Amino acid sequence: MTMRGDSVPGGGFSRRRALRLAGGGLALAALTAGATGCREDGSDLGASGSSGGTGGSGASKGPGGDEPAGGGAGKDGQAPKPLWTRTTSAQTYGDNDELVATSGVVIASGEPLAALDAASGAERWSLEDGAVPGAPMLLGNGTLYLASATYDGTVAGYDPASGKETWRSHLGKGYRQPRPIAVDDRQVYVIAEVLEADGSSKTNVIAALNGRTGRPAWKERRDLGTEGNGIHAHAQGRHLVYTDFKKNLTVRDTTTGRQVWTRKTTKTNYGFLAVHENLVIVPQGPKLQAFALADGSPKWSVETAESYVSFKEPAVMDGVLYLADSSRTLRALDPRTGKEIWTSQALADADLTVPRQYVKAGGVLYAATDLDQRGGVIAVDARTGAVRWTFNDGSGDYHAWLVATDGKHVFALHGKKLHALPV
Repeated sequence: MTMRGDSVPGGGFSRRRALRLAGGGLALAALTAGATGCREDGSDLGASGSSGGTGGSGASKGPGGDEPAGGGAGKDGQAPKPLWTRTTSAQTYGDNDELVATSGVVIASGEPLAALDAASGAERWSLEDGAVPGAPMLLGNGTLYLASATYDGTVAGYDPASGKETWRSHLGKGYRQPRPIAVDDRQVYVIAEVLEADGSSKTNVIAALNGRTGRPAWKERRDLGTEGNGIHAHAQGRHLVYTDFKKNLTVRDTTTGRQVWTRKTTKTNYGFLAVHENLVIVPQGPKLQAFALADGSPKWSVETAESYVSFKEPAVMDGVLYLADSSRTLRALDPRTGKEIWTSQALADADLTVPRQYVKAGGVLYAATDLDQRGGVIAVDARTGAVRWTFNDGSGDYHAWLVATDGKHVFALHGKKLHALPV
């Protein structure tokens, strides 16, 4: 692994990712040099559980064939048996925010939207027309924010423990299909189509809604040619950072909506980024680069050993940046500097699929993979990168795995099957 300041070409297209793009509208982000304050525009530059540390869900089933008996920690490198398994109404496309766990419940995006008790799997509440399939479910300030599946132009907030509506906002009659993209302690940020007189839409708007009253705090129309799909965003302090399908990485002021800076990207990573303190960190093919949120200035970069090897989705947890690359090398880096904490070849040694989402509980990193049978949910020692076990339900379902945790359980969603694993 080398650390340099120059850009490197590379990267490729994943068939699995294409399936998710078709449904959920993921974005891209891979950065190249760009001037601070440049224009945000629409132009486009140039299987069942196996042996050898892999566990399945072969536990005996309880009443109704949905809830396995028992549970407990895995032994001898085998995955633990699920505490419970439920068939859900999930309608997911592999986006990381389509499965959430909070307030004693776990919720998978679906119709109807149902919250299951984290400990037992019993349904706690259900909401008809609760969520738009493929749209984010955002948690913030003890509230679950959803775009309305009735497509009536509203964004609503709910108490995740009870399912009761606690907040509602309507952006206005001149806008269509507002979807939440980020939330902080003051505002909910949405993207929506701007309606023309004939009912069509050629542009979109990004807006901030007051987290207490629901009233719009500001609205900023984006440039012609930009798209509302594929937005990945994160709000931190005075900065709202997001990516889109048109290869823009943009930062706006959360108080005014003013664009602070934007950069054109060159490599497709489908919009995944990580934010830590005053930095935004974005994979771009064989290069991982960090930029200052304040002005977009480059701060550090890391490269893979080979130009054809691409970095995958990053995640920062407990002050450590975790990410894998297409050669199945897993890294833990200091997000402030990009310096290596550890590098592990355990994924490649065990012939496992590259992870695409991470959560952490009890000193263990739980990584969810795409649809490959050599994947599932992989438990990794967060201190060393060693693989402890892999859980796969053996269903062969073509959906990507999703993972969430409440600190007491790890929830693994695969298609419509939701499994609760002990931590």
